[in-house]
Amino acid sequence: MRPALSRLALCPALFLALLAAPAAAQQPPAATPADGPTRRFTGADLFGLSVASDPQISPDGKTIVYVRRSGDIMTDRMASSLWLIDVASGRQTPFATSGSSPRWSPDGTRIAYVAGDGDQSQLFVRWLASGSSARVTSLPGDPSALAWSPDGTRLAYVANVAGEGTTLGKPPAKPEGAKWAPGLEVIDRVTYRNDGPGYRKPGYAHVFVVAADGGAARQLTFGRFDDDGPLAWSPDGRRILFAAIRAGDTEREVLNTDVQSVDVASGAVTALTTRQGPDANARVSPDGQRVAWIGFDDHRRGYEDAQLYVGGADGGAPRSLTASLDRSVEDVQWARDGRSLYASYDDHGQRKLARVGTDGKLSVIADNLQGSGLDRPYTGGDFSVARDGTVAYTGGDAGAPADVWVLAGGKPRRLTQLNAVMTAAKTLAPVRKLSVTAPDGRAIDAWLATPPTRAAGQRVPLILEIHGGPHSAYGPTFASDVQLYAAAGYAVLWVNPRGSTSYGAEFANLIDKNYPSADYDDLMAAVDAAIADGTADADNLFVTGGSGGGVLTAWIVGKTHRFKAAATQKPVINWISEALTMDNTTFTSRYWFSKLPWEDPMSYWVRSPLSLVGNVTTPTLVVVGSEDYRTPVSESEQYYAALQIAKVPTALVKVPGASHGGFTSRPSQSAAKAAAILAWFDRYRARGGAVPAN
Repeated sequence: MRPALSRLALCPALFLALLAAPAAAQQPPAATPADGPTRRFTGADLFGLSVASDPQISPDGKTIVYVRRSGDIMTDRMASSLWLIDVASGRQTPFATSGSSPRWSPDGTRIAYVAGDGDQSQLFVRWLASGSSARVTSLPGDPSALAWSPDGTRLAYVANVAGEGTTLGKPPAKPEGAKWAPGLEVIDRVTYRNDGPGYRKPGYAHVFVVAADGGAARQLTFGRFDDDGPLAWSPDGRRILFAAIRAGDTEREVLNTDVQSVDVASGAVTALTTRQGPDANARVSPDGQRVAWIGFDDHRRGYEDAQLYVGGADGGAPRSLTASLDRSVEDVQWARDGRSLYASYDDHGQRKLARVGTDGKLSVIADNLQGSGLDRPYTGGDFSVARDGTVAYTGGDAGAPADVWVLAGGKPRRLTQLNAVMTAAKTLAPVRKLSVTAPDGRAIDAWLATPPTRAAGQRVPLILEIHGGPHSAYGPTFASDVQLYAAAGYAVLWVNPRGSTSYGAEFANLIDKNYPSADYDDLMAAVDAAIADGTADADNLFVTGGSGGGVLTAWIVGKTHRFKAAATQKPVINWISEALTMDNTTFTSRYWFSKLPWEDPMSYWVRSPLSLVGNVTTPTLVVVGSEDYRTPVSESEQYYAALQIAKVPTALVKVPGASHGGFTSRPSQSAAKAAAILAWFDRYRARGGAVPAN
């Protein structure tokens, strides 16, 4: 609900240079691998991974359709296909070779989904009885936020509507057949680019309705506003709820969406919420008398718990059901009886699913939800609920990417094992929780993965892996980076220092207007705990992290010389330049600082890793996506240049075509990025560090 510092086809010459350059400490020769396949987890194994997401259970609770993302080595993509699961037997059948966002019709006879058709994605409907599919839209933009009408006759969705760009002046007439340069691009929007999609094209996103069996779509909302899902129909089919910033100076608002209601017949839009702060994810109760949504009062702090609210059908008399939870609600759905709701939230690094009564009483029903990320161990997870209360969700543990689970009668059951063949052929790193106490006495959660070949009591090199955000959380879930590092002979430590989510608003806001700060002390305490635990070799410490973790990596090497080498990934180095060049330029100065950059430049400078470059002696690799608009490439280039001027050993690695959020979306780039970091660390790894076996 907010922009955040998250969560590689390497230049071949640079990658070879990293491998060939003289090492600071020569490594013992690795053993010659035996003939046959290796049991080590390797970069090539990323193409063999599959992960489940968006499990949608049928209204009768008997069938689940879900998205399966699998590596395609020929296209270097994680290809998405749709699969059906019979809940009783667990039997799977393919549904569509490509597609996303599957949604059941209310009677369970059809499934709507999005799939590619030429250069664009379109909306399709499959009739399950016949197996026939039909395309029901013909759009210039990709449909999203699909929602069936209660009677199953219509589908609502969100799509972009192209507009006319701003012009200044008029160029001279071009002679026929002349080859001139492209015309001028005039930018006048406050937010003119977004990480991932890139520079914004003229136009806005709006709500549409189309007949479920095809025909002309009808645009319901208009104006210079971006309307967003998820969409929710009223039970009588007369209204559709969505989220949008439609009040005030909309271009300059950041976190001030309201729940909006559009009358399907007239197109009239009414705001159901009006407070300062984001309100979204609206759901209408089965009887149509109440609306539930997620939001918070915006106090311009770095972090707020998103709470679950319920109000009247018009949004009136809202009350929070989770004010005493002190955790941030991620998603919500009504139970069929209308007396309770299902809500997911993160708690101590794990996503949980709970049933929340309209009286605020909460009971956890599942605690092993897992997201669809692959490279790092972030929290996450999707769920859906059938009319009889059967729940489908994505779950798992550190041993494999997310699978589909079902919860019926209070008992969770795993329905898929998408990576069973691969994991059976590999010796993966074991993961365990590590007890950490911060210098001020606070308990800090941390997890430790050790090399599969580590002998009992053996000390091994340690990589401290730091999460982004900084308001996000790691947990005990599968991560390909962790497994690759461990397979190379390193223990891997990941930590939820102060500022992390899933521990309450007070813990997250310990770094409000003061980041980085004491989160550094939490991370160092975790490293000390891994040494005291007998796992980490104190003379072989390394550090890396992405986005907010890249910030802390650069901060750490400016504060201490205890690490042999570092790799800062997509960092912020200079808060002033980041605040003025990131994709949402009104965010940083509003929520992470008290004043604008030109009003108090020193407050930005003293928290910028660039201010500490004079202290850095640690060899530091800098890694960034070439199309990163969240922590722009210029941040990494500044740091690389500063390190070069300071004569600190460094190299700059760019991931071609990669955005901030898509940094490791292509398997080859994810594997190559990890390989580059390992090559950099191996260059400075002290003699005697554990060497992985085949």
